[in-house]
Amino acid sequence: MTIRTILVDDEKLAIQGLEHRLAAHDDVEIVDTCLNGREALRAIKTQKPDLVFLDIQMPGFDGFSVVSGLMEVEPPLFVFVTAYSDHALRAFEADATDYLMKPVEESRLADTLDRVRARLAEKKGAEDAGRLMEALTEHAPEAAEEIAGDGTGDAPAANRFEKLINIKDRGQIFRVDVDSIERIDAAGDYMCIYTGDNTLILRETMKDLERRLDPRRFQRIHRSTIVNLDLVKQVKPHTNGECFLVLDSGAQVKVSRSYRDVVARFVH
Repeated sequence: MTIRTILVDDEKLAIQGLEHRLAAHDDVEIVDTCLNGREALRAIKTQKPDLVFLDIQMPGFDGFSVVSGLMEVEPPLFVFVTAYSDHALRAFEADATDYLMKPVEESRLADTLDRVRARLAEKKGAEDAGRLMEALTEHAPEAAEEIAGDGTGDAPAANRFEKLINIKDRGQIFRVDVDSIERIDAAGDYMCIYTGDNTLILRETMKDLERRLDPRRFQRIHRSTIVNLDLVKQVKPHTNGECFLVLDSGAQVKVSRSYRDVVARFVH
């Protein structure tokens, strides 16, 4: 599958450098380049790319403004590229696929493109399943109702959540049983994975990790924290509508007000 890509940066040399590095990846097709945010908006709406490498700091109309300006259309995947690390949290809150520091390293770019390919494959799979269901509904409605009624239509979604996660940390690869994960904290573009007896570092975004975990068990309770609900043993109310969850290990994690509906699972 060809990844149709647009590069956006107010520095021509930065665009040329990224073009050079992307040339090593045969499935990436650069369909346009833009020198400012307004050009980028027009190009994205016209070209409808799969992926946009987007500089954050541009005069007049920055990268975040570009993302905001695409709210009424289906957006592409975004990878933010910048010389400043202090925008990382905001980038992931904008659902960026990744966040690259200038000058872009070839190995980090390769990791990013692997993540892009995985997201695009997931999106295509969902679209194909939707088209199949629409065709069945039109031409074989009884079969469509049977699939919907017996729950088999949900089986792929239920089975896609991972049981084991491979984490490369400190020169070793750890195979972590998902059941043993107590909580996950975001630290920039790294995730701190806490199990009963270990803490491991995973380079992945919160959004991507959430897609790999069963939401019936793993829930975000803060913009930078996910907990395993099966390992919560106590809820402690706090001020201003917030509260703390006490986990099996004895760790206490705060639930922010915007995620307090999670606590309702424990209160009857």
